[in-house]
Amino acid sequence: MAKSPTFAKDIFQRLTSFKRKKKKSTSNNFEINNTEIPQKPSTVLKIREYIQTDMLKKAYLNLLSMRLELQKEWEAVGEGTPPTDLVNKQTEVSMLLGTLRDKMSVIVRNSSALSPCNKELLVYVAYIIQEEEKRQGEPGVMQGWREAWRDAIRDGVQDTLKKVHLDSCEENASWLAVHLELLGKAVVEDLERVKTQLLSSYPEDFKAFETYVSCHHEAVGEHLKTLLEMVTELKDYYALLDFIVHRYPSDLRDKQRTLIMEEDLLNKIKTLYRDRQEDDFKSALENIIIIEKEVWTKKKSPYRTDDGFLTSETYMDICQRIAGYAGNLEKIDENLGKSVVCFCLEELNPFHTRFEEEFSQHTSSLLTSDLLDSCLWVQYHISYINSFNSLKENVQCYEKNCSAQVERLEKQVDGLIQRFSQTLIKHFKTDVKPYIDGMMTKKWLKTDEDFKEVASRIENYRGLCKSMRAPSAQVFVNDLHYYVAREYVSQLMKKKYSCKKSKNEDAAAKMREQWNELKKLFEDMGSSLNWLYPLGDYLSDIIGMENEKKIKDLLIPLVSNYPDISKKQLSAVLYFRDNGFSLEKHNVINQFTVLKRDAGNTNYYHSFFTDIE
Repeated sequence: MAKSPTFAKDIFQRLTSFKRKKKKSTSNNFEINNTEIPQKPSTVLKIREYIQTDMLKKAYLNLLSMRLELQKEWEAVGEGTPPTDLVNKQTEVSMLLGTLRDKMSVIVRNSSALSPCNKELLVYVAYIIQEEEKRQGEPGVMQGWREAWRDAIRDGVQDTLKKVHLDSCEENASWLAVHLELLGKAVVEDLERVKTQLLSSYPEDFKAFETYVSCHHEAVGEHLKTLLEMVTELKDYYALLDFIVHRYPSDLRDKQRTLIMEEDLLNKIKTLYRDRQEDDFKSALENIIIIEKEVWTKKKSPYRTDDGFLTSETYMDICQRIAGYAGNLEKIDENLGKSVVCFCLEELNPFHTRFEEEFSQHTSSLLTSDLLDSCLWVQYHISYINSFNSLKENVQCYEKNCSAQVERLEKQVDGLIQRFSQTLIKHFKTDVKPYIDGMMTKKWLKTDEDFKEVASRIENYRGLCKSMRAPSAQVFVNDLHYYVAREYVSQLMKKKYSCKKSKNEDAAAKMREQWNELKKLFEDMGSSLNWLYPLGDYLSDIIGMENEKKIKDLLIPLVSNYPDISKKQLSAVLYFRDNGFSLEKHNVINQFTVLKRDAGNTNYYHSFFTDIE
């Protein structure tokens, strides 16, 4: 292969010009002049020996001599066919250059791997690379010297990182966090060593520190990919993210230069973390049901707070877990945090459905057992009403980022709480109905047995309701109060009994006494249905009024305060007072009709009599 006739001249010009250039960043300059290049190069074996024994300068000078000699021989051949020994000699030169470059790579790699290094050798490495790059594009010149240098730095950095201590997860639960701490420290120390020990060996145009920073970045990225294959635990995914986002060391000299992780790798870890966290949350919810099943099966009493409210640790576990997710991920990635929290809120919807089903299935037997089990069944309901109310309050803080999920969850929790409350009401109704049905009868007039049973059950619930938090407690107590008042009054409408002679006065006195006792009970429970309290007095007055003429005067406050009372219902009250027909009773009905007509179609603020069949 023919060479340019100016080739030899250019070589010597470059060598002499290099001698004149002084590199401020290089303490040991590799200076060559034309007199140092041997007139006759050493043998191939000798040059290889120079390379193997780190005599880079001697090896390179002899290679330059071989090149010059080879160039003259190529020029002598001209356009003719080159002899075999010339081709072989060209091959030998190429092989020696490859050997030299490999040796340079080993030197650079070792210098990057915390191994003791001869800084002068790095000076020779840098010079040889520069000289070879000047001839890039010329026939027969080997390519990729700078790339080989960079690869050697990267390999050396990888060797350094491989030496960082790494426990197995069996040896140390915090294996990854510990390793990443050591890894960060190793990177910082290595870059510090590069600045203090290696940079002076390279010319400024090599941008050696930037190259080392880039190689550390690349090596750490590859190392993290390897670690990622070993990660299974949620905490370890978080440790990776925290290391990348917060603790991955920046350039010690220039704080604006930060080692930035590949976006694809970072996104992959985020995705894996999110998926693992979602699985973790599902498992946590499943575990909550398992734990609560044990509570129901072993008939454990619910937890009671210092202020006396029944509760379950269920909501606390859920809220603390979501808050933990949100708090950790806020520091990593706002969007990732939002995504995980929204998922958790969504996942609570099927959880609540499953929880309700399991609860109903595993606690229904308590109602068929003794009184203590029945009370425990009620306590469980109250504790979960309180818990889910607290859960609803706690998720309000996520409304800004997860408004749709919060809204759906609130609706579901409200429905769940309402069903739990109605289940308690239904149980109470079933329990007291036989005794309420015994009211307003001849037996009721003679004995207080049935009423005492009703009052006793209200008394039981009074104690339990004090362990229920607002606002559910208020709604529940009002529902109980309304039901008892309605059922008590409705017994008058069934015409089961009519008083004879002065029995109406006895019935009125008993009714007034019992109504006042109910009033005290519900006042103590905190009922806000104050509008119900006067009704017992109005009805007692009508029933106990000796003079029928005066009953008409009692209709005004009754109709005014309870305008939904019907003619049929008033007739039933009068029947209970005395089933005998009289002109005065007829006049009372007529007066009632006039009052109702004058009142017109009133929009009742409180509905009561319309709910009585």
